[in-house]
Amino acid sequence: MSPDPAADRVSLRAVARAVAGRPDLWAVALLQGARLASPGWWRIGPRLPRPSPPLWRFRMETAYGGDGGAKPTVEDVRAYLEWCRGMGHWRRG
Repeated sequence: MSPDPAADRVSLRAVARAVAGRPDLWAVALLQGARLASPGWWRIGPRLPRPSPPLWRFRMETAYGGDGGAKPTVEDVRAYLEWCRGMGHWRRG
């Protein structure tokens, strides 16, 4: 998600904590992860579907302001996924 692997782990941990106890958000989280993933993500290690660093910085900058270095909180991830579910984004492919 970011050029710094340690920052990636922080963001991935926030996402994992946000959905771990919420099975109702699992399908939404998987779909949103696939939608944000960089094209050809499986060819580049680590083989995780993650957004490109410029896209992630842009998303964090538009969400939190600043230079795009902010990390999403568990509450923000849940709120985003609940919004996606409410909008029906998880149903369309």
